[in-house]
Amino acid sequence: MQNAIHRLLKPRSVAVIGASTDATKTAGRPVAYLRKHGFTGAIYPVNPRAQDIDGIKCYPDIASIPETPDVAIVLLGVERAHLAVRELAVRGTAAAIVLASGYAETGEEGGARQQQLRDAAGSMRILGPNTIGLVNLTDSIILSASGALDMERFPAGNIGIVSQSGGILGSLLSRAAARGIGLSKLIATSNEADLDLCDFVDALADDEATDVIALYVEGIRNPKTFRRAAAKAARAGKPVVAFKIGRSEAGARAAVSHTGAMAGEDAMYDAYFEQTGVIRAQTFGDLLDISAALATKRKLSGNRAAIITSTGGAGTLVSDALGLAGFETPPPDEATAAALRALQTGAEAVLDRNPIDVTLAGLQPAFLRNVIATLLDSPSYDALVVIVGSSGIGQPKLMADAIASQLHKSDKPVLAFVSPHAPEAAAVLTQYGIPSYIQPENCAAALDGLRRVSCNTTVSSPQDVVAQTDVSDIPLRALDEAEAKTLFARFGITGVKEIIVASADEATRAAQKLGPRVVLKILSRDITHKSDVGGVAVGVDAVDMSQRFAAMQREVGSKSGQMPDRFVVQEMTEGAELILGLRRDALGSAILLGMGGVTAELMKDTALCMLPETGGVSRDQAFEMVRSLKSWPLLDGYRGRPKADVQALVSAICNFSKMAAQLGAHLVEAEINPLFVLPEGRGVKAADGVAVLSQA
Repeated sequence: MQNAIHRLLKPRSVAVIGASTDATKTAGRPVAYLRKHGFTGAIYPVNPRAQDIDGIKCYPDIASIPETPDVAIVLLGVERAHLAVRELAVRGTAAAIVLASGYAETGEEGGARQQQLRDAAGSMRILGPNTIGLVNLTDSIILSASGALDMERFPAGNIGIVSQSGGILGSLLSRAAARGIGLSKLIATSNEADLDLCDFVDALADDEATDVIALYVEGIRNPKTFRRAAAKAARAGKPVVAFKIGRSEAGARAAVSHTGAMAGEDAMYDAYFEQTGVIRAQTFGDLLDISAALATKRKLSGNRAAIITSTGGAGTLVSDALGLAGFETPPPDEATAAALRALQTGAEAVLDRNPIDVTLAGLQPAFLRNVIATLLDSPSYDALVVIVGSSGIGQPKLMADAIASQLHKSDKPVLAFVSPHAPEAAAVLTQYGIPSYIQPENCAAALDGLRRVSCNTTVSSPQDVVAQTDVSDIPLRALDEAEAKTLFARFGITGVKEIIVASADEATRAAQKLGPRVVLKILSRDITHKSDVGGVAVGVDAVDMSQRFAAMQREVGSKSGQMPDRFVVQEMTEGAELILGLRRDALGSAILLGMGGVTAELMKDTALCMLPETGGVSRDQAFEMVRSLKSWPLLDGYRGRPKADVQALVSAICNFSKMAAQLGAHLVEAEINPLFVLPEGRGVKAADGVAVLSQA
């Protein structure tokens, strides 16, 4: 852990600048919390109008503090906070926590104040501003003014939380405490004038008390740094779970290509998290649910789950939720079924099907322990979900004791679904190392998180760009379709046969050469969505070409205000229509693959793969993109269709990504739509293209 951040998370001394004598006020809470939760280091309150606070000597100013504090909590308003920060920096304080608001979150003027604060800090680290602080539950160090910390005790554990929202920190802390989920560290980075999400992912990767890192994300400000921090956490065997807000706004931008609209900001975050090995929580509740399951450090080696229930309805709820998440709930194999039947003392229980219904016999601890042991030992199952029925209300430890007694016999995940409202039972289960959930969908999300961790163990190696392709003659501007396809061809993606024409006579001769039927399109750098203005005609023969040519001129002129003077006549091609494009934003660059043609944006059947920092995507990654499409069966011989040339498609994806990697920032946008995938052995052909290049 970096020294300054280590001292911030585990200080030996804390100064509280602007401390209040009233412990009920925000400015009075930090000293009160430090005392209440047993901080053993030195506390230096600074308040010129007070002699002491709760028996602790108070100092009139920062200069009067007898030693340089490791950390200072600055409770002053925005007008004076930077002055205190400057004094602390001069004294050599490692880090300051600035709670005041009124900085960059308020606009341009606040942004200037935030820069002033950062300048005042010099080499001293800043947490905030506009933060609620941090909590180190491992060492009982509370550096916060949050009212959520008025609770008497918090269960310490192995989940570290970093939030870009201060208020959410208190929400997560209180929810975790109520459910018996133990946390190690909680940090609110808020405005991130200095220290940010990446710094604390990096720090928690080194923290011996933290095994899982949970993130509440508003936005990744430093994608490259975050990628390195996530990789460090992965090397340390610490899964990272992130809940990213802002899903309702796809972030699709106006762009010349379909790709820009289809690969919105949220889709880019999906691809970015997948590339960095981060598990994305789909709901706010999932953030704790998934983290609690991962904190058990149990391994999910397959897709099959056993469900133990004493109530048929709850068993069906869990079975349905798991099925929708892609899990199987098969009946036990014959040997397991026989072992279960041998445990029966009456005819009530139904032990040889799944869910395994133990009925009222499940209230007998010895019987329940034997059923659990049998299922954990069974080769039929990779995970176990135990449903806690009404006994959880009156006897909250009954099921918890029985399950916990068997955990040492296997490293398979064991989860509990608490069917009635029994919060005490749920908390006891979690404290015993059995993650508990009150919704069946939460069980499915938790198991899915465990599954995704197991999938993250294999990372495809990127393809390096070995040889540079000569593109020195390609102009740095928006290219027309023919120029774009020339660029793509340089990287091994062949276009359809076509002839550029300027008159009806030329178009007729081209149709005679490429026919019997052809495609007529306008050729323009300014009009990329040609179909929208009537600039595409399919299935035209040489006899009708002259008439269709004139009609297209009139329609395009009427709809676009531009009279096209160049056209392209193309051979007709049949095959699966896909779209292959490039999307760039602050997170990096991604290759998009999806169902193509004029309905590409409507269908939204797409896959995104982030480009690595160097080189293009690998063949394995490209093939996985193809396989992930809902329309994959259409490429794989669905209902007797000829199989498409998937290997040629994979090559095209890799070559397209090499082009993006080589051109880098020069390539603003690029897209092939449609890319025709011909039957197996016949390759692919680019039928249309968009490319925008610029000075880097």
